[in-house]
Amino acid sequence: MSNIITQLPIEEGFYMPGEHHPQCEVWMAWPVRSDNWRNGAKPAQKTFVDIACAIAEETPVVMVVNQVQYANAREQLPAHIKVIEMSYNDSWMRDIGATYVINSQGQRRGVSWQFNAWGGLVDGLYFPWNLDDQVAEKMLSLTNDDRYQAPLVLEGGSIHTDGEGTLFTTEACLLHPSRNPELSKQAIEAHLKQYLGVEKIIWLPHGIFNDETNEHVDNVLHVVKPGEVILAYCDDPKDPQYLWSQQALQVLENERDAKGRALKIHKMPMPGPLYMTEAEAQNIDSSDGMMRQAGERLAASYANFLITNQRIVYPLLDERYDATAKQVLESAFPEHQVVGVAAREILLGGGNIHCITQQVPQRIR
Repeated sequence: MSNIITQLPIEEGFYMPGEHHPQCEVWMAWPVRSDNWRNGAKPAQKTFVDIACAIAEETPVVMVVNQVQYANAREQLPAHIKVIEMSYNDSWMRDIGATYVINSQGQRRGVSWQFNAWGGLVDGLYFPWNLDDQVAEKMLSLTNDDRYQAPLVLEGGSIHTDGEGTLFTTEACLLHPSRNPELSKQAIEAHLKQYLGVEKIIWLPHGIFNDETNEHVDNVLHVVKPGEVILAYCDDPKDPQYLWSQQALQVLENERDAKGRALKIHKMPMPGPLYMTEAEAQNIDSSDGMMRQAGERLAASYANFLITNQRIVYPLLDERYDATAKQVLESAFPEHQVVGVAAREILLGGGNIHCITQQVPQRIR
């Protein structure tokens, strides 16, 4: 049972922990949309299985799946991965799932944001999105956590926190007219501080070029731990990503976090540029919101990985740079096991490993 809490999280000492905080579960949602995933989502389903298995070696995984696909998902997934029937519109659990908050008394609750498919009627990727908007509430009911209902359109992939008062986001997404056009930057900051228990917000101007989420921060930056981040960094001056990476680096080099620390920045190389091929563009149903055509530049980034307890699960995207990406991760996470999973099928759908996962932090005992 999930009860609605009327007080603000910050009033009761609740805050969003960093992804490095111990986790009890990771949630995912089975891909099914034939206007997003090619060949009826069959290739994507295989990749979701691979990613779920890689996570489940370290942390229990819960896969939600709709009624029609339940038997198929249950057959493809190993027995130790829990499968739960649930209705939803697409499989981006990071953005549709609950954002969990904890306090120092050992309690855990969740925040349910308003979801509008990355843009609503302005530039949303599909309609309707009402089932996705209900996922966070259902998730919190199943994890037995009380709920805060936030008055803000926001996706989980648009924020990263360090668990010690600092939040990272992008102006391109949170200030986009398709999210909360009635709110000023200061008003949005106030909501983030109230619902996530943060003190300082660091705004990057942009994310990754051609990212259809309006440039989520989780595709360009990842928090390693308090005071330390990984930044997707393009070093080709002819690439449109180059200027955006330079701008992000300048912001991070000149900012201090909520505790007054200068940030240690690990530069992560960019794969590609990568583009959708003719073969990959075939057998995708037409869509009003999603561009799925040959030659489209893919918003590929190694920063879109998952920290789950003592394991890092990162996407293998480009054999020219996969090994270098692993070296950067091993340097940043010397006590973690770094595991790569071939993830181009997720990229073709518009995101990657971080986008399709949502961690449930352990309650503090």
